[in-house]
Amino acid sequence: MQEYKRIDISKDQVVPVAERMRREGRYLVMIHGFINNDGQMDVSYDYAVDPAIESYHVVGETVLPSIGAIYDTAATWPERELNELFAVEFEGLDTSKRLFLPEDMLETQGKGQIMVMPLSELVEKNLGGDGK
Repeated sequence: MQEYKRIDISKDQVVPVAERMRREGRYLVMIHGFINNDGQMDVSYDYAVDPAIESYHVVGETVLPSIGAIYDTAATWPERELNELFAVEFEGLDTSKRLFLPEDMLETQGKGQIMVMPLSELVEKNLGGDGK
């Protein structure tokens, strides 16, 4: 059974931790984000440190450094998701294109807000009405 270790860090420690993990050959498992019970953003960086997952949490920050230069797509994809869905800004991350939300959605709904709609409407909005 895999052990889970939660470690709270500051945003200034995000890059040094990622650099250390990379040097040690550790895999970045995922970057997660959620609003905690206190209403604060909680972003966790989960690394495989056998036999455990070490989960480094930054709480209460909405601007964080990107670790894409260290972990490439393993970092940039979840960073882009968190940017799109929760409006967490990752310094140095290219957010010029959306991952899955329509390009104009956030301009009409507000940055980082998810609009609930039927999938057929979302597809229609994304494809411009022509179904292609």
